Amino acid sequence: MVAGPDGDGERDADLDLVTLIVARADPPPSATPEQSALLRLCTTPLSVAELSAYLNLPFSVMTVLLTDMLAAGLVTARAPIVRQSVADRSLLEAVMHGLQRL
Repeated sequence: MVAGPDGDGERDADLDLVTLIVARADPPPSATPEQSALLRLCTTPLSVAELSAYLNLPFSVMTVLLTDMLAAGLVTARAPIVRQSVADRSLLEAVMHGLQRL
């Protein structure tokens, strides 16, 4: 569990391999080399697994690093977008009929 930026623990987020991380700020002068690299990588959402691979850091080290960065408000974490595996049949039929009318 990761406490929210205000430190009250009310906005906790579970970090797992598919949690998406996005930078909220440029690296501050006090940032460690790992924090700076992470912030440069996260201009677009990347999963914790991708970040671990890019930075060659174990998942356990990455969660500690991200926990500190979340608390400092340098990054945000969100669950990945889950897509439906199969489209709704009625929607597919409506598209097909619409294309046939063209």
